[in-house]
Amino acid sequence: MTIIPTTQVDQDSFSRFHQSGPVKRGLPPEAYTDSAFWQSEKENLFPNNWMLVGFAHEMSRPGDALPVTVGDTPVVLVRNKDNSIKAFHNVCRHRCLKLVDKPINVGRILKCPYHAWAYGLDGQLRTTPYFAGKDPKAAPAGFNPEEHGLKEVSCEVYHDWIFVNVNDNAQPFAEFMAPLVKHIQGMDFDKVKLVGVVDLGIVNCNWKFLMENFIEPYHVQFVHSSTTDQPLTDHYTIVDGHCQGSAIDLDESAEGGDGSGDTLAVSSRYLTLFPTFVFGRYIPDQMGVHLNIPLGPDKTLQRRAIYMTDGTELDSESAEKLKQLWIDVHKEDHEMCERLQEGRKSSVASDGGLLSPHWENSVRNFQELVVSSLTEFSGSKEKQEASVA
Repeated sequence: MTIIPTTQVDQDSFSRFHQSGPVKRGLPPEAYTDSAFWQSEKENLFPNNWMLVGFAHEMSRPGDALPVTVGDTPVVLVRNKDNSIKAFHNVCRHRCLKLVDKPINVGRILKCPYHAWAYGLDGQLRTTPYFAGKDPKAAPAGFNPEEHGLKEVSCEVYHDWIFVNVNDNAQPFAEFMAPLVKHIQGMDFDKVKLVGVVDLGIVNCNWKFLMENFIEPYHVQFVHSSTTDQPLTDHYTIVDGHCQGSAIDLDESAEGGDGSGDTLAVSSRYLTLFPTFVFGRYIPDQMGVHLNIPLGPDKTLQRRAIYMTDGTELDSESAEKLKQLWIDVHKEDHEMCERLQEGRKSSVASDGGLLSPHWENSVRNFQELVVSSLTEFSGSKEKQEASVA
């Protein structure tokens, strides 16, 4: 089985990954460092799956426009007059200029700064000044503005989270969300209150290391000994199709078990939806979502939205204390993930390392999803190119 075209990455690098046995090996270093592998992810993995790209509360007014990038594809999110959010290819249909280059409120129209072509918030082409000549309102013979609106991108909003699927090849959105909905049954989203968003900056590691680190509980009591109190042996892993993660159920009558302490010592659900959605539920009253934006083989931009789930609105001091706790937790994780990245420079890493069959089976399943996603969509692309040739 090949995972991406053999002209890009040596398939022998993946032979150990596919070997059977009770103890599995992880992905080879190329999956985290190689520019060709990264290129294949940008072309085949990110555009063909549901990707979290933003938070709805950050574009709350009609006319708010937010540029994002999925792989190499520029996309613009737009809040419409009916309060819905739509996504479009962030490209003018005239000369294919990138329309929006920073978060902005565009008012009632998206206007290209190059030749002033203008589009409604619904993407429809409204004006093409002087396109036919000296008359500013005239159109060339046979030109139909209705055929040249912005190209829409599949977009869904779940609570505060905006997802797009650039190539429209992902499963139906309800199916995508179903495992998460199942694992957080009983949570009342009407009571959810935003505490704030923490900008964690650029982490010098591959996006997959951040995902794998969140998925597995093996590291928690060693890496987070000063910020959490969640014994390893109380954890269990979750492997549910494209939903990977772990969980822990603690006695809430114990000290700190109600979340009142200075460390994280509560029953929790650490859940992900492939490829990049990260959701943490901290019972009884908190949740968090990571926005991981892959920037390169060794760079990922990370933000975290923090929410209270019991209707509580924290005062500024309590909110800042909670934010700082999570900043400290993330810094601990970032150090480990960046050292994982550095370790891939060694020849010792060529076999992919070893995965615990008990604590890291969820990591293994995530890695298999990476392989299968690239295999499926790069294979389809190769067939299409062969048919054209």
